[in-house]
Amino acid sequence: MEIAWLGHSCFRLKGKETTVITDPCPPGTGYSLSNIQVDIVTLSHSHPGHCYTEAVTTEFKEINAPGEYEINGAFITGIASFHDADQGEERGNNVVYLLEIDGMVLCHLGDLGHLPSSDLMEAIDDTEVLFVPVGGISTINGSIAAEIVRRLSPRIVIPMHYKTPVSVGDLEPIDKFLKDLGSREVISKPKISLNRSSMPANNQVIILDYSN
Repeated sequence: MEIAWLGHSCFRLKGKETTVITDPCPPGTGYSLSNIQVDIVTLSHSHPGHCYTEAVTTEFKEINAPGEYEINGAFITGIASFHDADQGEERGNNVVYLLEIDGMVLCHLGDLGHLPSSDLMEAIDDTEVLFVPVGGISTINGSIAAEIVRRLSPRIVIPMHYKTPVSVGDLEPIDKFLKDLGSREVISKPKISLNRSSMPANNQVIILDYSN
């Protein structure tokens, strides 16, 4: 599987049988998406920065709600959560996605706004690759993100939804998350290729370069 970061909370997950894009972001976020060719689009919520499906030029299956889905060999589970720490009263709901692709288990937390409940943590306990928001303001901040990583202990952690040189809007940079996590192994790459045999034995933070 090849994983590329397209900006904000948007990733392209290219497996052997299917390609998924998560939370496609519009130009207003500072990132540029166009001519995206995928089979599946997952949307964690309907806020403008996370549902720019206009960038997708192929026929695709849109998943935007909790439930279980099987498409082109990918097994996807949407799990209800909240966009804030007040049961959704401030910003509404959020869907966390657990994706089983090419024999690996990935979890995209979307715009999670709270420390997960014990039920949610149990549901995503098998996560091997975790996409976690770390920029605060409208999601969990670096401290809470670091706590989630410590509890889940995924093999690979990929931060998202944080301030970068091209991003627009008020988000915190990635530094606080890295400091709170105390990670000694941080790798920066333009994209990553994974398979079952290449998964690291210990927790590894990978900072993906923005690519369009």
